[in-house]
Amino acid sequence: MDFEALVRRCYKQDVSPARIVTLKGDASSRRYHRLFMPDGLQPNRLIVMELPEDALRSDEAVGGDTPEELPFLNVARHFKEAGLRVPEIHLDAVAEGAVLLEDLGDELLVGVIRNKEEDTLRDWYAAAVDLMADMHERMWPIPDSCIASRRNFDYALLRWELDHYREWGLEARQDITLSPDRRARLDRAFDELAREIDRLPKGFVHRDYQSRNLMVLQKKPSPASLAIIDFQDAFIGPRIYDLAALLNDSYVALPFRLKEEIIARYANKRNLDFDTLRQEFHLVTVQRKLKDGGRFVFIDRVKHNPAFLAFVDASFERVKDALAALPGHEPLKEILAEAAPEHFATN
Repeated sequence: MDFEALVRRCYKQDVSPARIVTLKGDASSRRYHRLFMPDGLQPNRLIVMELPEDALRSDEAVGGDTPEELPFLNVARHFKEAGLRVPEIHLDAVAEGAVLLEDLGDELLVGVIRNKEEDTLRDWYAAAVDLMADMHERMWPIPDSCIASRRNFDYALLRWELDHYREWGLEARQDITLSPDRRARLDRAFDELAREIDRLPKGFVHRDYQSRNLMVLQKKPSPASLAIIDFQDAFIGPRIYDLAALLNDSYVALPFRLKEEIIARYANKRNLDFDTLRQEFHLVTVQRKLKDGGRFVFIDRVKHNPAFLAFVDASFERVKDALAALPGHEPLKEILAEAAPEHFATN
């Protein structure tokens, strides 16, 4: 990566970074670097998002054709036009394998709320869900020019993610192959789950709206204190999906009563029925967190990054809680308890 050439283009003068720090990686195939610039230059710091060779392909299955524009840039532009706080784009150098971004610091929501009292959690999650409700209102209907308008979290993609769990979170993790009978029963239960979720009311979906993808700009909890990142996989999907991702992420365990409060807050903000929304929430949580647990194993086995293995059990714990709160779906509950009793058996 030719950092000097990038900053010369960005600042339109002959300058060089004073210092370059490569940041700790995450689950994506992108790499990030922080550039410290000489005194007197503004901005004084930059983030370089180094792109993989196949930059237009998502790390997640998203459906649709390969885009002509980098999805991150496309969604960022539409977020900015909608008045949502995202990192500024200082230089589009996709042809050279990079994008230069505003440096928003290192403070993620997960770090601010870790090991905090319930009142602090409540304040920050209220801010996050208010920002989410605002995002959903401003981005729906999705403009035709936004790539998210051409991506649908439909039955096929829902079903693929459930198979992703079965392949990695169940069979690969336990080093087993399901018997034909159990595989058929699991497939039938997953078919029904995916069909039911596909029938839910739709809306704009960030796809990974959670505590590691909200940056804290100020220490006072408010929507204005948060910036949204990692939005490149946005699509049309269940209207409740982002709320399920936020309140059931694998990195922060929230009390059940607090989840209920935040669901009610979101329902009030969007003028939606609370009981209906809560039912949708538990249904989507089952699918989302099965996928997450499987994905974390996949990231370890295929991408050789074991950092997320610590959150596999937490993901499946969220599934178990959601199943307990979800009426019906007995075939799904039974086959999961049989295939993975350590995670889903009830006492």
